[in-house]
Amino acid sequence: MWFAWTVTEHDVPTGGEGSPQERRLTGRLLVATPQVTGDVFARSVILLLHHGDDGAQGVIVNQPTPVSVDTVLDGWEALTSHPGVVFRGGPVQTDSAIGVVTVPGEFSGDLLGVRLLFGQTGVVDLDAPPAVVAAHLGGMRVFAGYSGWAPGQLEGEIARGDWFVVDSEPRDAFVAEPADLWRTVLRRQRDSLQFVAFYPADPELN
Repeated sequence: MWFAWTVTEHDVPTGGEGSPQERRLTGRLLVATPQVTGDVFARSVILLLHHGDDGAQGVIVNQPTPVSVDTVLDGWEALTSHPGVVFRGGPVQTDSAIGVVTVPGEFSGDLLGVRLLFGQTGVVDLDAPPAVVAAHLGGMRVFAGYSGWAPGQLEGEIARGDWFVVDSEPRDAFVAEPADLWRTVLRRQRDSLQFVAFYPADPELN
């Protein structure tokens, strides 16, 4: 299983199939605009694992929890990127876990225990023995739940101004200082978005 707990096949984010139009935002980042509030998505950075006619799924990559990976997945913490804790992937299926990985080298297709989604990024079978996939991994993060959108929902949120859509870099999901990622991603943009990085968390301080 690609999740550590039971979920339906429809809930498993997939990619790599279909036309380029169906994958138009797969592999890119959603960066929450300052107008987004709330405990889940405010200043979140989401890596889109799949985007197509059937909707979109991704994981929030900058929200670590205090829970160590070994607490819920024995033997996997040694393979996870620092910090070795579970991250909050989103509000959907929060009782499930998904392991997002990057693999070094030039591979095509699937590796033993790893399903590539785009580029060198994929998901790992968390029911497999960690030793089976250890040699493949260049980075790994475990997420509790994921973020999901029904068909057309994400497009509506982008049009409303909830998300900046930017290119991802291979290490974005595995950085050692995830709390800084929102500002880091915005600062590296080459247009006016870089100035949004300095927007205060409390607009009254602006």
